Amino acid sequence: MARKDSTPSVATYADHEVITPPHELRKAVALVADVNDDPVARAEAALAQLSDEFAGWMHAECERLEAARQELKRAGFTEKTHDALFRAAHDIKGEAATFGYPAIGIVAHCLCRLLEHTPDVTHIPLALVEQHVDAIRAIAREHGRTDFAAVVDALTRRLREVTDEFLRAENTDRPEHLEAIFTPPLAPGTNGK
Repeated sequence: MARKDSTPSVATYADHEVITPPHELRKAVALVADVNDDPVARAEAALAQLSDEFAGWMHAECERLEAARQELKRAGFTEKTHDALFRAAHDIKGEAATFGYPAIGIVAHCLCRLLEHTPDVTHIPLALVEQHVDAIRAIAREHGRTDFAAVVDALTRRLREVTDEFLRAENTDRPEHLEAIFTPPLAPGTNGK
């Protein structure tokens, strides 16, 4: 029997209480008039209509990343420059696959790891940051070239190796952190490889 009020019910026992929240999911569900309606297909169609915009959006994200790099070169690593670079890379990482640029997502993920897991970001060589940013921009620029796939694969693999080597060196006195950085994720495909 459905409860009429929206307060949680509480059942008290000798050694514990059970709190049952109200069931409000019914309010979040809408019945569809057309049983043949496929919301996933509608979402994919809407995404396809927007796909013409993806290249422009990725270009804008790359420009934002470039601006963060230029500010880092000008001011060095500060909380502000670190945050701007990390946010730009993190946004690209999240958007890349949706925009059709999965390889960019791999490089952006690698840059995020570098920025997130280096104990003292002032130790990060500017050249390593620049290699990541240049790779992201090059992949965006050359997107769609079929002869570029092998280069992209080698580039992303090498950036990952160099970044991992740097992170191992910077975290030698933090073995528990190293384990967290390099332990494979439980969910497949979430490590940026």
